[in-house]
Amino acid sequence: MNPVTVAIVNDYDVVVRGVDAMLRPHVDRVRVVELDIGTEPSSPVDVALYDTFAQAQADADDIDALVANPMTGKVVVYSWNTQPALVRKALERGCAGYVAKSATAEELVRALERVAAGETVTPGTLDMEASAQQVAAGAAPDDDHGRWPGQEHGLSAREAEILGLITQGLTNDDIAARAYLSINTVKSYIRSAYAKIGVTRRPQAVRWGMEHGMLPTKGRELR
Repeated sequence: MNPVTVAIVNDYDVVVRGVDAMLRPHVDRVRVVELDIGTEPSSPVDVALYDTFAQAQADADDIDALVANPMTGKVVVYSWNTQPALVRKALERGCAGYVAKSATAEELVRALERVAAGETVTPGTLDMEASAQQVAAGAAPDDDHGRWPGQEHGLSAREAEILGLITQGLTNDDIAARAYLSINTVKSYIRSAYAKIGVTRRPQAVRWGMEHGMLPTKGRELR
């Protein structure tokens, strides 16, 4: 059986390359043929894997263009946010799968295979309830779950995502809506992120983010 062809979609180069590295040991089953940073797939693939790191969630209009793109095949959302309402909205918008970012590489590969075969996959259908609980509790993925900007500076995945959204100019309320978090949780992540990068004010955080890869970019790598 031919491997499932995949495009990885996100606005951060380190994120798409991290997911690519995670899937590489399974190249006999899943073949990444395109990395899309800040753009949509340009070559036909079986599945487009949409990583929500510092991106609009699947209940936003942004996902519609990806679902409608004839090159993307089926769209799978890859996210820390696994609230049932959000998963339901993703499916209503035409996504064919939703996978928690705490899933192992094997779980993600299995999900991509099942979606390519015509199934609809959600966190519960892959026996990933424990992973979803870890996400809800704010547990950060390990190296088997990709990479993110600022990881080398000690930022957790969630702290990095919040800092990325700050660097993009979003307010705390905007961040809470984008990241599906309470405003108090957002403030908690901001405090812990600021302590780790040695800043105390938002302009300092924005400057740090601009200097450390926290701004979205555009690019494409075809395989």
